[in-house]
Amino acid sequence: MREILKIGSRGSRLALWQAEWVQSQLQKNGIHSEIKKIKTTGDKILDVPLAKVGGKGLFVKEIEEALLRREIDLAVHSMKDVPIEIPPSLHLVAITKREDPRDALIGRGGVRFADLPSGAKIGTSSLRRQAQLWAARPDLQFIPLRGNLDTRLKKLEKGEFEAIVLAAAGLRRLGWEEKISEYLSPEISLPAIGQGVLGIESRRDDSEVNGRIAFLNNRESACCIAAERALLIRLEGGCQAPIAGFATLNGDRLTLEGLVASVDGKRVIRVQQTGAASEAAALGIRVAETLLAKGADRILEEIYRQGTPAPEGAP
Repeated sequence: MREILKIGSRGSRLALWQAEWVQSQLQKNGIHSEIKKIKTTGDKILDVPLAKVGGKGLFVKEIEEALLRREIDLAVHSMKDVPIEIPPSLHLVAITKREDPRDALIGRGGVRFADLPSGAKIGTSSLRRQAQLWAARPDLQFIPLRGNLDTRLKKLEKGEFEAIVLAAAGLRRLGWEEKISEYLSPEISLPAIGQGVLGIESRRDDSEVNGRIAFLNNRESACCIAAERALLIRLEGGCQAPIAGFATLNGDRLTLEGLVASVDGKRVIRVQQTGAASEAAALGIRVAETLLAKGADRILEEIYRQGTPAPEGAP
């Protein structure tokens, strides 16, 4: 048995907090570990929207390669960054309990979404957020904003934006809740698939590690993520299109809401369905099929055919 497990993580403040949290849980169970920081392509390319440079895989590829080379034993990811395709010899061995899944608005002077002045510049590089917020407020401007949380907050403080939109989970994990002007309801901004959840990835054939860290898996979160990712896989989606999905579990009943929108927010298709928790993946596929039948297929075809524009300006 390995005395020390090696945890792979990105080097950002939030990523390290997440890896250190996993490390603390392992420690409570008598498992010693160390963290290895790995710089990913997504950390190196900060001046281009993700939709233009390859999307989610940019934050996990180098970490997965380290897993495959056996340089690390497990990897900690934000589930919203994990692409729909995972190398066959790797798997997500644990899905942690979900933190607050909502998007959060941080406005200068504490301004709320409804009170933003017409023409206000909002910082985000998320097409999902942009499309939904444009649908609610077509008078706003959306400007690309990349970088870690510290960098984004500093740009807001310098006056480059009237407000920025971030995942509430990351702000809460770093103890920055007081910066939040408003938690955006799912009716205004349906969360990203996997938002607020950590995924622990390992090698399929590493029975020792898989057995030792299985306790980190949260059944409720794992069920919800299974439905959300099945939706994403059926839509063949990623960061290049405004796609959202959020599942909740009540007893043995699972409810999933999915969304596909045009980049300018002028067309938004939402579908919500409920099914048995034991058939989470089937529910995800069913919601995706309904979205496609209602016109999401045409929206996605147009986006992929034309290429994804940078989120800037007004529709």
